[in-house]
Amino acid sequence: MAIEIKVPSPGESITQVQIAKWLVADGETVEKDQEIVEIDSDKASFPISTPEDGVIRIKAQEGETVAVGSVLAVIDVQNSPVHTPTSPPIHPSTHPPIHPSTRPPVPPSASPPVRLSTSLHASPLARKMIEEKHVDPATLTNAFPGKKITRKDIESFIHQKKEVAGTISFTGTRDVDRKKMTTLRLKLAGRLVSVKNQTAMLTTFNEINMQAALKIKEKYSDAFKERYGIGIGLMSIFTKAVTIALKEFPQVNSLIDGDELVTPRYIDIGIAVSAPKGLVVPVLRNAEMMGFAEIELKIKELAGKARDNRISIDDMKGGTFTITNGGVFGSMMSTPILNPPQSAILGMHKILERPIAVNGQVVIAPMMYVALSYDHRVIDGRESVSFLVKVKELVEDPAKMLTEGLDPIRLLLDL
Repeated sequence: MAIEIKVPSPGESITQVQIAKWLVADGETVEKDQEIVEIDSDKASFPISTPEDGVIRIKAQEGETVAVGSVLAVIDVQNSPVHTPTSPPIHPSTHPPIHPSTRPPVPPSASPPVRLSTSLHASPLARKMIEEKHVDPATLTNAFPGKKITRKDIESFIHQKKEVAGTISFTGTRDVDRKKMTTLRLKLAGRLVSVKNQTAMLTTFNEINMQAALKIKEKYSDAFKERYGIGIGLMSIFTKAVTIALKEFPQVNSLIDGDELVTPRYIDIGIAVSAPKGLVVPVLRNAEMMGFAEIELKIKELAGKARDNRISIDDMKGGTFTITNGGVFGSMMSTPILNPPQSAILGMHKILERPIAVNGQVVIAPMMYVALSYDHRVIDGRESVSFLVKVKELVEDPAKMLTEGLDPIRLLLDL
């Protein structure tokens, strides 16, 4: 029996996709739910898995643009190995025993199987793949600390190693490498150009003393991780501060739709995440209703999906405001570009110890520059600057987040 693997619809209005990379070879035996190919659309990249065990016959090539619904491959289920055949019994009269001195030598090219420690936290299928692919278990333990390693983890790990191995080498020749841009990259390029041409983008800057936020991480991270299974990150602190500031300045949460100004009564925060295919922006929906733990867990889930190329279009739909952190790559200051149709984006940067004046004294403090890029057609300078100052106040004094940005002492005194 043959099963056709067709291109699924990535979303409305998308009629074509590009085959980014085959993860298996033509004629290879594949297992049910194994990821076999990565597809690029103009909105997202996503993998396609096999519905059954069998032998794959590839019908479309890498880099080819194909229509939604067309056949990518065929799975020949009849040729699938159902069981491992056992050797027929050896009759002693016709096959004399082989003595150790007469055993055929092992070919030198054959790699010895990887011996796995029983303490390795991996599924049975993952352990089998580790042995077959000769993956060093120690590198897997470092790559997936504290996680039960699955078959998909192994596939992702091997795929990333291949990408690193394929890095361009500079040998002093005058050669160049050419490859077709992905559909996603082409669409992204067009969107970025349109942002510069069709919006009145401006950027305002400020700096934040991160001492209070870092003390929270240092003091409460262990207890937080013990209870929720994840540490406290700066992104959750900024996300919470942004949701509170957006409630006070809803214009920053607005967007233009034709000749109308739309101001949602909800806050969906897009978190820019670096993925193998490029930057993606998954969305935390109704972030204004989330606590720190919910924000951290959701960011971890979406970031993991992005790194494994499992992020879906639904994960990235919508969004009323975006946060991006160039500081993880060492950026000290930048002007982030808008994520249309949103009207504002906050850029975080690297924390550096710098001398600042505190109560007339020069002290060394961990400082971060922050940048707010905004569409001046929607947001005036007063609102943009006031919004960024509010975020600064909340991050520098996180206790105010408990009272939605109000001074807790004034509340205590009924003022």
